Amino acid sequence: MQRIDLCDELEISLKSEPGIELVCDGAGLPADSSNLVWRAASEILNLSMLKTGIRIKLKKKIPVAAGLGGGSSDAASTLMGLNQLLKTELTDEKLMAIGLKLGADVPFFIFKKPALAEGVGEILTPLEGIPELWLALVNPRIHVATSWAFRNLNLTTEKVAATLPFLYKSPADVSEILSNDLEAVTIERNPVISRIKEKLLSEGAAGALMSGSGATVFGIFADRNAARNAIQSIPAGNGWFTAVAATI
Repeated sequence: MQRIDLCDELEISLKSEPGIELVCDGAGLPADSSNLVWRAASEILNLSMLKTGIRIKLKKKIPVAAGLGGGSSDAASTLMGLNQLLKTELTDEKLMAIGLKLGADVPFFIFKKPALAEGVGEILTPLEGIPELWLALVNPRIHVATSWAFRNLNLTTEKVAATLPFLYKSPADVSEILSNDLEAVTIERNPVISRIKEKLLSEGAAGALMSGSGATVFGIFADRNAARNAIQSIPAGNGWFTAVAATI
């Protein structure tokens, strides 16, 4: 798992009136207890000794249901931000445990390092020395529910030994280990994902893969200009989401 510098914006403040007020800017997101940000705020507020309310403004820049962990990163940021504002002084380990109750990917964004994730995502081993990578991100504005993707994944009982190297020197090294079992599920319904991968590879990507359960595809490039040129080759009139991002 790897963080990138594409991010939403969260503005968190305390207010005298009790309760949680969540304002979502665009994206048609719910602003109630069905939102991970609201639930994260509730978890921390319940642990706080302060008698206060919380106001959160969420400005989305990451596409919704895109396989990029946008909701999970927002929840993690809410936990960390309120931990400071409410002075609850929870350790990262405690925050990660709370985050796991919200979603499997939330602990990773509190971990704040590239990691090998095992279990459901809560067992994190840091990966050191990964080179900076530039990514061209393309999402054809298709929403994919993670729950749907996993329900349609054909799991097997066969145990396959997968060994990941712990040293990567170049984009090519990282690209060699790219694989995503969920691609077969999501591409069957949305074959355009396969065409996007082929397009990014034809534009010089060292590797290309669907992110998470989709439908975002990322291509790996050695520098910003190469990633930007790949994005510029995507027809502008199709309404797709595109971005250039760096790993962090």
